[in-house]
Amino acid sequence: MGSVKDPIIQIKPTENQLGTGHFVFSDRYSVFDWGEMPDQIPDKGKAICIATSYFFEKLEESGISSHYLGVVEDGEAKKLSQLNNASDTLKVKFLRVIEPQLNGDIYDYSVFKELKGNYLIPLEVIFRNSLPEGSSVFRRLKAGSLKLEDIGLTEMPEPGTIFDQPLLDVSTKLETKDRYINWEEAKTIANLTDDELGEIRRITLQVNDLITKEAAKLGLFHEDGKIEFGFDENRQLVIVDALGTLDEGRFTFQGLPISKELARINYRGTDWHKDVSNAQKQGVSQWRDLVTPEPAPLPPKFLNSIAAIYCNYANDLTGKQWFDVPPTADVLADIKSLVE
Repeated sequence: MGSVKDPIIQIKPTENQLGTGHFVFSDRYSVFDWGEMPDQIPDKGKAICIATSYFFEKLEESGISSHYLGVVEDGEAKKLSQLNNASDTLKVKFLRVIEPQLNGDIYDYSVFKELKGNYLIPLEVIFRNSLPEGSSVFRRLKAGSLKLEDIGLTEMPEPGTIFDQPLLDVSTKLETKDRYINWEEAKTIANLTDDELGEIRRITLQVNDLITKEAAKLGLFHEDGKIEFGFDENRQLVIVDALGTLDEGRFTFQGLPISKELARINYRGTDWHKDVSNAQKQGVSQWRDLVTPEPAPLPPKFLNSIAAIYCNYANDLTGKQWFDVPPTADVLADIKSLVE
């Protein structure tokens, strides 16, 4: 499935039947679409697994379908309340992953016109509650690749703008580098009806509201996040992958990043990041081949502080001490000293 999660398929999905298997969350991480970075973040996989399970169970209570079947412990799928210890493995329903055809550097999505159900929708849906300085939205608006009306705005926003109603954005999912697109193109390439696209947007707003409220209980501001969808065998929408974690979203505490953004901060401005940015601007599918330097490892203290943030998030979110880590306030003080 990618650089940070490992799918283990037990029953393979078919055109007419869902598959089942395990989703193993590793301690690996990725930034800037690079893929696996040189470090692993201790206990990150278990912390992510616990956090996303919490949100999947909340969604289930609200009647929203997902691929979640439970957390695996001792070979058995359990609810969070039944777990004795933190686990890095979910039991999930698997959908087919049908990839668009790459012709040169152009992706052909015509295969999706023939599909009826039981497949991953090739889109990533983004919800934005604010636009922090450096957001891709500003760059895209300036370049003209994004129009104000595409995201429901009537005037140019300022960095730091917080919205009463979240902005919804969309990108491709199955291309070498995720590509932002407008909603009309999203509807076309994924072969969605108006009603299906409307339902995706409605569910996305509900998910964002849930994550935002749960984060607020911890004193965190939910800046933005993303979710992915698929169709089951009856072409009913289901949420897949993971949601509400520090990998899938950006959170801040009094302006301080509390997410994978901390790792991005470490690499911004390095020779490696400059090469990555330049290579991605070339618009070719094999842009990684244009990057000469390899990313350097994270400083050890920075790595350990990030690990503690992930663990504390899972502890605080669920109200259970899964991980023995320093108090959140102490970790935040260390993080603040490192990023200032």
